[in-house]
Amino acid sequence: MRCLDDKKFMNLKEVQNTFHTELDDLYGKEEVDSFFFILIEAFYKVSRLNLAMNPSATENDYELIFNALQLLKQEQPIQYILGETEFYGLPFKVNEHTLIPRPETEELVEWIIKKEPRFKTQSLKILDIGTGSGCIAVSLAKNLPKATVYALDISKEALKVAKLNAELNDVKVEFIEANILKADTWNTEFKNLNFDVIVSNPPYVRELEKQQMQPNVLNNEPHLALFVKDENPLLFYNAITQFAVNNLSQNGMLFFEINEYLGKEMIQLLVENKFADIVLKQDIFKKDRMIKGTKKV
Repeated sequence: MRCLDDKKFMNLKEVQNTFHTELDDLYGKEEVDSFFFILIEAFYKVSRLNLAMNPSATENDYELIFNALQLLKQEQPIQYILGETEFYGLPFKVNEHTLIPRPETEELVEWIIKKEPRFKTQSLKILDIGTGSGCIAVSLAKNLPKATVYALDISKEALKVAKLNAELNDVKVEFIEANILKADTWNTEFKNLNFDVIVSNPPYVRELEKQQMQPNVLNNEPHLALFVKDENPLLFYNAITQFAVNNLSQNGMLFFEINEYLGKEMIQLLVENKFADIVLKQDIFKKDRMIKGTKKV
């Protein structure tokens, strides 16, 4: 790789070629191109089209992009390198204390927003459990302006990021630092509130599934938000479902993002807790990824 002392003699196309030389074996050509164009847009406000029209374009300082190249070689996610990402058309800050929002979770948000037309016109109370970056809560607050949105997380550091994201997107969300697994604190933390919608994307990756994960996820994203023990994979779902039994209003809805391998177990969980109108929904990759149920009794 050409050193930074030579950067003044390089143009952006040459920097792109360096990216391919250094990263293609690790990520593949198409993904490396994607990284490169995201970075030059973020750092230099140069779009892919701009570069195509002016292939000899140069910048004064390549330190940022070469630092990013080194982090990519260490398989750090580009979202953490930039400190931001996009979710449901909105900007979000992210760091090592928060999961990187994923397209499957966007599908969950869209399902909630579009499932019931009344959601857009009624003054709902919504609770997002395990909010992380706040992507679900903030997106719902932005798209359902009549709703009062609450968001819970056990991580103080994640809540700092979530609060920044609420401010960034100009929405009001009531944030709660609490452990949903501690049932004896529920009345204290939630002041006996009832909710019309409860949604959660809790930890659901079993320890046995770690070997299927990419190193950039396994080595960077917070394990607290990812993993559960093999012997109790529904730990959070059991607790949240029980909370919903006690704290959902009549005809209130419970939405989950789930482990693709545990769809049948999730249906059984909601049936046992007397939820009705249960729907197991696949994501765009045809994997069982979401479930919802309605409280009738």
